[in-house]
Amino acid sequence: MSRRLEIGALLALCFFLPLYEAPKSIFLVLYLIIWAVNRARARDWGGPWDLWDSLFAAWIASGFVVAAFAGLQGSEWRGPLDLLRYGSVAWVARRSRYDAREMKLALGTLVASALAGLAWGYANLWRGASNWLNLNSVGHVNHTAIYLAIMLTLAWSWTFAGWKGWSAWRRLAALAVNALFIFSLVVTTSRSALGAGVGAMILIAALWRGKGGRPRAAMLAMVAVAVLGVLAHSAPFVEKYERAVHASDPLGSRHAIWRAAFAAWQRYPWFGVGMDNFSQISLERLGQWRREAGRDFDPRLYDISPYRFSHGHSLYFTALAERGIVGLVPLVALLLAWLVAVARRPRPEDGDDHWLAWGGALGAWFVTAGVGVVNTTLHHEHGILAALLLGLWLSKRAGR
Repeated sequence: MSRRLEIGALLALCFFLPLYEAPKSIFLVLYLIIWAVNRARARDWGGPWDLWDSLFAAWIASGFVVAAFAGLQGSEWRGPLDLLRYGSVAWVARRSRYDAREMKLALGTLVASALAGLAWGYANLWRGASNWLNLNSVGHVNHTAIYLAIMLTLAWSWTFAGWKGWSAWRRLAALAVNALFIFSLVVTTSRSALGAGVGAMILIAALWRGKGGRPRAAMLAMVAVAVLGVLAHSAPFVEKYERAVHASDPLGSRHAIWRAAFAAWQRYPWFGVGMDNFSQISLERLGQWRREAGRDFDPRLYDISPYRFSHGHSLYFTALAERGIVGLVPLVALLLAWLVAVARRPRPEDGDDHWLAWGGALGAWFVTAGVGVVNTTLHHEHGILAALLLGLWLSKRAGR
């Protein structure tokens, strides 16, 4: 019963993750508590302490260390709680040793909840209740796009893992799910998320075990048709690109925001301004910091609109400004260790569940690190999603 309660809480977390805020938070806490109680009763915490445990501990602790010495005061103690949430999910999943059935239940629930969230999002678009395609609990269209890109790579990996044993109808359904995720990414008009999602698909297809000529040919053809078709009929996506080209601003003023982030880091190099305090980097403060350092200051070089300035529009620049060197080093170390972990593919004789976990973790890293250049990834819902996929792969590697 205790095992069922743990799996039930995990499945509930996966289901509500893109849908509702309160149930998602409640089941996340319940999952962590039940997991800890079960491991304490069994006196088995998933093996001895190793380098991954040290990395997770340093990563989570860095947010609170930064909060204690943050350059600005505001939300610096609330921000690390988000890091604690998705960091704990990765840590716990890595030590859980879920079997193939339990893992597939969790991943299948993630796919089902994403599809339910898309149905809700498209209904809001059709009713005029929203101008953008949003997953209700994920929120802003850019974050929705990041979440969908990770889900695309998971669905893609599952299609490869199950292709050989599936009937024609199940194969067709899997292709339809992949096509829906691609189409939805185009509807979000997020160029970085679409590029990272499709790029990860191609990478997973190229690295998958065996020849797999038929599924690769079928799915790559589906990708080509879907991408070309939606691009040809997606006026907002094309118009957004044309506006950026005509304005000679392909980054959407991000260079100004990154310049402000760098100036904040120069002022507080070790601990930054504090997590979730990016919005407090005002034009007045930037001018003061620059003048105190004996540097020139041209306000036209900085974009301080409230919408754009809530974060650094980059995982790396946001971390640099908010966490300084103390917080950036563990983050970069985690991303590098994650890359090394997915660079070591499963063996050809490993089961489909190993390859599925590997494909999900590889796609999550590709989207997180790639889209993170121009948007703030590893944050809230898509942070929990990526962390869970990483933890499940690390668990499979350890179990092997």
